[in-house]
Amino acid sequence: MNLSAAATPVAIVFSDAAPAAGTVTLTFDANAVTYGTDFSTLPAADGNTVVVPFEAGATTVHFTFNKLIDAIEGQVKNVAFTVTAVSFGGTISANDSIQLNFNETASLGSALAAETGGPTQPNQVYIDLSSGTMTMAKRVSWDLGFYSGTDFRVVLNSSLKMAAKKLETTNIDEVQAADETMIIAQGQGIASQVDNPTGVFDNDASTHDTAIDAISANDADNKVYLVNMGSNPAANAPAIGADGSGSGSLRGWMKIRVLRNGNDYKIQYADIASITHQEVTISKDTAYNFTFFSLTTKNVVPVEPQKTQWDLNFTTFTNLLGGTTPYYFPDFVVTNLKGGAKAYMVSITDTVTYDSFTKANVVQDNFTDNQTNIGSNWRSTSVNGPNGPVSQFVLKTDRFFVIKDPAGNIYKLKFTGGANTAGERGYPTFQYALLQ
Repeated sequence: MNLSAAATPVAIVFSDAAPAAGTVTLTFDANAVTYGTDFSTLPAADGNTVVVPFEAGATTVHFTFNKLIDAIEGQVKNVAFTVTAVSFGGTISANDSIQLNFNETASLGSALAAETGGPTQPNQVYIDLSSGTMTMAKRVSWDLGFYSGTDFRVVLNSSLKMAAKKLETTNIDEVQAADETMIIAQGQGIASQVDNPTGVFDNDASTHDTAIDAISANDADNKVYLVNMGSNPAANAPAIGADGSGSGSLRGWMKIRVLRNGNDYKIQYADIASITHQEVTISKDTAYNFTFFSLTTKNVVPVEPQKTQWDLNFTTFTNLLGGTTPYYFPDFVVTNLKGGAKAYMVSITDTVTYDSFTKANVVQDNFTDNQTNIGSNWRSTSVNGPNGPVSQFVLKTDRFFVIKDPAGNIYKLKFTGGANTAGERGYPTFQYALLQ
């Protein structure tokens, strides 16, 4: 993580709620910095050890890193923390360390390749332009995202073509039946059963923000939902130029009901044929846009970086054509709107080019509240053949994009490719530069 703030919360996520109160112990290695002079922590360190307490039932615990002196040009200053112990004997699994870098300024730009995983695109890739870092998560690793803001909202994993239908009952233990009309195909599905692709939560009763209604403080208002779990990526690579990201096996059906629990969420869930259910509390974590939960593994799982630490998400996506028709898109780019990032497209003309575009050319009013402003606008996926359209990745070279990150840095970005030399899709590349 590149430090842009004086105080940065760092989260440690548990796969399940803690069975008892306890502590997490971390040790750190400092590079060109001194504790108490260049940095400090809360809780305070003892030597090179930080002990962070948590309460019973916690699913996340934080410590705060305080940057006391910035790096100057040419300096490399960082501190690497590693989780070394949990008091009640929990298992320390992957992603057990983090390096915090003292950055003086945002990156001036770079050329990157988002590792979405090839033609079946199994990965979601989060890009932080100011540091040039990428964070990857398996698309099938999560199903529901629980919003950490003021609202109580639950989103579906649109990268898997999920859908949710509100039922008339509040009894999660009633047996339900699959509803084949909920399956999302190209031009098939019901708009109200998928999340609004803009990503805006405006709480306007006349608009559709999420497939699952805002969670009410009145339990009686929170109905059971039938959930189509969508589709896996294809098990085998598709034909050259074709998409294999959403043509795998169907993931089945679940039923869920979400309630409030103070400032947390409580989710009840079960297979549709079950007459009993399971229940778990999901805590809001304001360092992140969402807390993610897997109905398959029954765990809270790490997916997105902290909300100010990413700008773009390379993913697959369930969009709405004309605002009314669900349509699944591979090779899609989502902007971190909820974290404060925005984007807009610039068409290349005789007088406006990527190379000539400067900060003076930026039009602030073009940064609209829509996380899909890049979306699929950077590519097309077919060409005209002798017998009609043929699947083939096509890069659109007549445009580029302007991105404002959560810290206010503004970048220009152009895509340079989306297929490998064999013509297989799922290999996006781009370059970008900081506008100063």
